[in-house]
Amino acid sequence: MKIAIIGSGFGGLGMAIQLKRAGFHDFVILEKADDLGGTWRDNQYPGCACDVPSHMYSFSFELNPDWSRMFAPQDEIWDYLRHCVDKYDLAPHLRFGCAVEALEWEEAAGHWRVTLASGEVLTPRAVVSAIGALHVPSLPEIPGAERFRGTAFHSAQWDPSADLTGKRVAVIGTGASAIQFVPRLADEASRLHVFQRTPPWIQPKPDFELSDQVRRVFRHVPGAQRAFRDGIYWLLETRAVGFTLDPRLMGPMEQMARRHIERQIDDPELRAKVTPDYTIGCKRILLSSDYYPALTRPHVDLVTERITEITETGLVTADGTSHDVDVIVYGTGFKVTDALTEQRIVGRDGLKIQDAWADGIEAHHGVTVAGFPNFFMLLGPNTGLGHNSVVFMIESQVRHVLSCLRLLTTEKADVIEVRADAQRRFNDRLQRRLRRAVWNEGGCTSWYLDENGVNRTIWPGFTFEYWARTRHARRADYDLSRA
Repeated sequence: MKIAIIGSGFGGLGMAIQLKRAGFHDFVILEKADDLGGTWRDNQYPGCACDVPSHMYSFSFELNPDWSRMFAPQDEIWDYLRHCVDKYDLAPHLRFGCAVEALEWEEAAGHWRVTLASGEVLTPRAVVSAIGALHVPSLPEIPGAERFRGTAFHSAQWDPSADLTGKRVAVIGTGASAIQFVPRLADEASRLHVFQRTPPWIQPKPDFELSDQVRRVFRHVPGAQRAFRDGIYWLLETRAVGFTLDPRLMGPMEQMARRHIERQIDDPELRAKVTPDYTIGCKRILLSSDYYPALTRPHVDLVTERITEITETGLVTADGTSHDVDVIVYGTGFKVTDALTEQRIVGRDGLKIQDAWADGIEAHHGVTVAGFPNFFMLLGPNTGLGHNSVVFMIESQVRHVLSCLRLLTTEKADVIEVRADAQRRFNDRLQRRLRRAVWNEGGCTSWYLDENGVNRTIWPGFTFEYWARTRHARRADYDLSRA
């Protein structure tokens, strides 16, 4: 085949659909698991749902009038992706159980050597990596974790056989996943200990059921759903002003979050524990209207002391307290920058991706990397968001990849590779902008930053700006050649 797509989440499926629409049919989608869906297949914890409004967290060319809620639950998003596969006839292109172990560029042949875990080797002309940013669970290195005799699992590897009713449960972490499943666990557990390292800023979640009447309007009134989606887009986009231009402009958002704490928590000690000491937006802003009430329940404890070890029967904190539990749930997020650098990708002249990124991961527009011909990434470095839908970014990147492929056609070339000087200029400008943004200036440490404190994750501007910059690949930024 000419193109291999790695991953079958929003990125991989969006790329495949647009390839077909553009007349490219000779491609395969390689999926390591036995089903499609990426993030929305893996995360099946209780309460899992999107924290971006449903009508924005979907493809612009495939609107769904039947979302049941303003913020869709996991199973509906997974069903939506299956619907896309059926409608655009992607099933013949999907190959499950095909974990990619290595990518190696073969210069003489002008193609990639893609080695699967099974030992099978594919030789596509181009590779699109759509592995996503949030798919490798991150587990903290806590002494004694392997000694625990109870049940333990990460939220992205939820054990459906684990009955937590009446159990003593420990939750480690208070990030985006934990604030969704903690209220559900509070309904089941006899005792719930929530271990918090750094409190998140949380705003009310404006979630509500979409009535049958509203859905009928979306189905039958031309332009109604498109207008609704556009309104959501611009409302979310206004938040970028504080994120990217001046952290001091985040004041109104922070006041909303503080009022949320005051309305939902009466206990001054608990209020103090859940109130962050950094600027809102520095870490991911979370949405929940039931997390704080869960913490106020008499059988729920919020523990802010550092965990020093895990024993056979529970956890010990720095103050010497032992917390005996039956179950440990890790809500500790994902490896983001590590997920990219741990891959075996070898480009031109034997260049390993780890060597190309020795000074930090970076790419041109987050999509192409110098030294790696015919290789494209979706949701690559610095294309994440803090204010809008990442599906919008994916669609922009897919359009950019297609633009690169069209350059090959118009130039009658076989190989396209971004120029190192173009990549350098782009990333120098990007990092200059990031240095004054809230993620760098907000006074926190987050997974947005690498080990050197450099933001390798977030796009420092408006999404429409990214859309405009990536719409067409600039010929001057790329070297094209025959194989």
